Amino acid sequence: MDEIIISGERIQPGQRAQIEVPLADLYTGTEMNMPVHIIRSKKPGPKLFVSAAVHGDELNGIEIIRRLIKMKSLKLSAGTLIAVPMVNVYGVLNQSRYLPDRRDLNRSFPGSPKGSLAGRIADRFLNEIASQCDYGIDLHTGAIHRSNLPQVRANLDDPETCAIAEAFGAPVMLNANLRDGSLRQAAMESGTRILLYEAGEALRFDDFSIRAGLRGIINVMAQLDMIKVKPSRRRKQAPFVATNSAWVRAESSGIVHDRKKLGDQVRKDEVLADIGTPFGEITSLIRANHSGIIIGKQNIPLVQEGEAMFHIAYFDDDDDDDIAEHIGNMQDTLLDEEPYPVTIEEY
Repeated sequence: MDEIIISGERIQPGQRAQIEVPLADLYTGTEMNMPVHIIRSKKPGPKLFVSAAVHGDELNGIEIIRRLIKMKSLKLSAGTLIAVPMVNVYGVLNQSRYLPDRRDLNRSFPGSPKGSLAGRIADRFLNEIASQCDYGIDLHTGAIHRSNLPQVRANLDDPETCAIAEAFGAPVMLNANLRDGSLRQAAMESGTRILLYEAGEALRFDDFSIRAGLRGIINVMAQLDMIKVKPSRRRKQAPFVATNSAWVRAESSGIVHDRKKLGDQVRKDEVLADIGTPFGEITSLIRANHSGIIIGKQNIPLVQEGEAMFHIAYFDDDDDDDIAEHIGNMQDTLLDEEPYPVTIEEY
């Protein structure tokens, strides 16, 4: 079985370790490190990394990974799990999406060991973690004041990537294009198949999004035969693949009164919100540009003309009713009970 070396430390089969990968120090001389948790089975198998807080204000993923590694019953039957709860440690400290050099880490890959701070962290993560793995799950949320319905974005044209995306079990899958400088692009170029999970809002914990993400990771690990789980008696709902998606933007500036919420099914030209003045006059009605499901929306009730307000995913016409029902059922199930018969340590 291949040896894994991270920051000069060798992690052998059957070993569980926690490593602090050194990064650039703060101005004060305070040492900065990227925390990495590794679990290895004695039996060979796939290597999977799970990462969070590439954007430092996206916190749901940190809690997903914390719950994952605290599971008493998480025993690998094969392979290796590498969990990185905070990639952009600087951003987490400052509750900021960006790094101190004002760069977006997820537009700085593959990076360079002699580049900017963002470039150096990107290079370190890609070479120390991602390139050693066969698969990856990168956890994200919506931006500040913006929420995303749990969804997986991946290269669904690749059959193997599509298979693990389906196994994840998010309500919605998007066949998303690669973005220049993103971790997903750099990881795929190094031979790592990767899923991007989007759910919730920046600087907030959302229990539905956290539980859906935790269940998704367990599903993928089971799909890869890394763990064994008790089969569920529930009938599995096949994920819905969006054929396209687009944002609906504000036609005027003002105060927003939403008429639709995240996860709602909408029809073309249906009113999503109205925008008015402080004196109560309605200046514009925001209408759906296509039938579909709302998978992202702005939360702040103030808007400037041209700002993105509702993100609508399009599906085959026959799917709209089914997916709206599936989202509601999934939310009820995950919030009512644990997603798997596993015990999470008390904390």
